[in-house]
Amino acid sequence: MVKDLSKAYKEAGVDIDKAASFVKSIKEIAKSTYIKGVISDIGLFGGMFKLDTTDLSSPVLVSSADGVGTKLKLAFELNKHDTVGIDLVAMNVNDIVVHGARPIFFLDYLAMGKLDIEVAQEIIKGIAHGCEMSGCALLGGETAELPSFYNEGEYELSGFCVGVVDESKIIDGSSIGVGNVLIGIGSSGVHSNGFSLIRKIVRDTNTSLDERIDDSGKTLGELLLTPTKIYVPTILNLIRDFDIHGMAHITGGGFFENISRILPRGVKAKIDFYSFEKPPIFHWLKEKGNLSWDEMLSIFNCGVGMVLVVRKKDVEDILARLAGLKEKAWVIGEILKNEDDSDVVEIYF
Repeated sequence: MVKDLSKAYKEAGVDIDKAASFVKSIKEIAKSTYIKGVISDIGLFGGMFKLDTTDLSSPVLVSSADGVGTKLKLAFELNKHDTVGIDLVAMNVNDIVVHGARPIFFLDYLAMGKLDIEVAQEIIKGIAHGCEMSGCALLGGETAELPSFYNEGEYELSGFCVGVVDESKIIDGSSIGVGNVLIGIGSSGVHSNGFSLIRKIVRDTNTSLDERIDDSGKTLGELLLTPTKIYVPTILNLIRDFDIHGMAHITGGGFFENISRILPRGVKAKIDFYSFEKPPIFHWLKEKGNLSWDEMLSIFNCGVGMVLVVRKKDVEDILARLAGLKEKAWVIGEILKNEDDSDVVEIYF
């Protein structure tokens, strides 16, 4: 008789046979994201990538790590798990592409109290889809079963990506100067920030996630779970032909914190509040949360998920390119001299 070697672990709440079965089931999902350079398969101790540097004179690796945050709570409540993986990839790849880096591979960490293969596969499919949109490979990751650590039906999701850029083409904001123009590229919604406040607003106002708050035909829950926009293809297209002086991914901290991160000393960004569209979800959050627009702009993207700082002479051509890429975009401000060390991001109403 064959002894069940995993019996004791199963009794403790961890099913290593199920975990092994899950790894096998996602191999084909991961393979759909493979790009040139992947030389390993899912299931090894580490993912392997052979970096081709033939077109790079001085390659620099750029990396980022992030999670989805409490947006996951809505996924649990609505039992919808096929989009949070896209959020996970987006939050990472958008952070490295602002430096001019092309994402090359991604790894995820998924932890559950009890492994639910069906839910886990939906999550991984979303991650793979995000990787495909970003042009990077899902190289590996970790799926952990942690009994009694998470509530039933809940999980944690995080990950990191690595990209590459030629050192001479790194974009870090250091060349931003007076007279440069700010272009905002539209977001897909609230993306993956501010959900602790969003959930509080929903709870405090006793609003159903099935309620419709605009004429989009989508429920509030569907609007909130709209995945974070992945800007990688658009940004790589732009930096191929235009001189971009700086870029800011508008995440937690909104306009004030994220734009200030890329501004060199001696300059400030002046932004026209009325220059860009604010989708209905942001008006709803402002009203129901009794928030000012200053507060909104310090927490949410308010309709602008990516900000570019460019030369004035390139503005019309960049806007035309963005329109051709089906992106909503607006001139939202300019770079001025900061003579008195005042706030480096000013929004005018």
